Amino acid sequence: MSEPADRRYGPATLPRARGPLSAAVVEALRRPPHDLPADLGVDLDPADPFTDEDLQLTLFLCYELHYRGWLGVDESWEWQPTLLALRARCERVFEAALRRLVGAPPVPAAGVAAGLAELVAADNGPALAATLQRRADLTQFREFVAHRSVYHLREADPHSWALPRLGGPAKAALVEIQTDEYGNGRLDRMHAELFRRTLDRLGLDTGYGAHVDVAPAVTLATNNLMSLFGLHRRLRGALLGHLAAFEMTSSLPNRRYGNGLRRLGFDEMATRFYDEHVEADAVHEQIAAHDMCGGLVRVEPALASDVLFGAAAGLAVDRLFAAHLLDNWAAGRSSLRAPAPPALPPRVSLVALPAVAPPAPPALV
Repeated sequence: MSEPADRRYGPATLPRARGPLSAAVVEALRRPPHDLPADLGVDLDPADPFTDEDLQLTLFLCYELHYRGWLGVDESWEWQPTLLALRARCERVFEAALRRLVGAPPVPAAGVAAGLAELVAADNGPALAATLQRRADLTQFREFVAHRSVYHLREADPHSWALPRLGGPAKAALVEIQTDEYGNGRLDRMHAELFRRTLDRLGLDTGYGAHVDVAPAVTLATNNLMSLFGLHRRLRGALLGHLAAFEMTSSLPNRRYGNGLRRLGFDEMATRFYDEHVEADAVHEQIAAHDMCGGLVRVEPALASDVLFGAAAGLAVDRLFAAHLLDNWAAGRSSLRAPAPPALPPRVSLVALPAVAPPAPPALV
């Protein structure tokens, strides 16, 4: 199996299986497209879908076929009917768990933008951002960045699936947000590229999907949530609600992440991704709540409850993610699956950091 020409942009290498279902999918994807057993996954009933490694990896394996694909995997697998049937079985379990988790948030009389603001104001998740700003050591910060790389190296892509499904003001607002996310067409300003520089500064693998193998189920769930919403037209309202909640809760945490890296001795190249989001998302949150979600509901009033469901689901799964990291760190454990990221190279050693800034990153092409 040959390596891609540029590992930064994918496709990623197939990850290791985490149970019988993901093992069957990994083994199938290594071969030419063929029918999977008709009963594969029919008895799927995990105790906790959000922490079930086999379920979440199976979903991630299927969803990635709609992004960059997998290295060495026949691209015709993307629409193979029996694989889609398996994905649908997994999705039903996952979506049902999401709806049990958050219920059906009521739409206030003041409208969907007010409902989004209420959800955000009521969000009392674990203090992950404050911990990273004030107390996390370098090993913990590197773990956090490895977790987030699963999304940030394809940042904005799941929400872009909404574009052909929208018209009018909601579409215009989403285009405005996504244009910023993609750096206004400049590679060096794309948020995914800015995050790649952060990975490099922290001595982590910058390859697309490089940290999927060590990302636990709850991390994959935060990503699978976006893919579930993005790939189903019926969930377009939930997708926009998810994006709105994401933007409305971004500025302060990103300020804290940047300050945490500065506390650890890192320079502007390492913090630029977070610093960029402090300013950009302060603008995006108003566009997302009022112009995008408000615009959608003005055209399609029946989608108001879906918008709030998507926002609530995103916030709730992020709370599970934050709790996973903090609980493991409090217990003196890694929050990642084994193996952990490789040891820090000398240029970003704990001894050198306070006195010596990391060198410039390699040029992006």
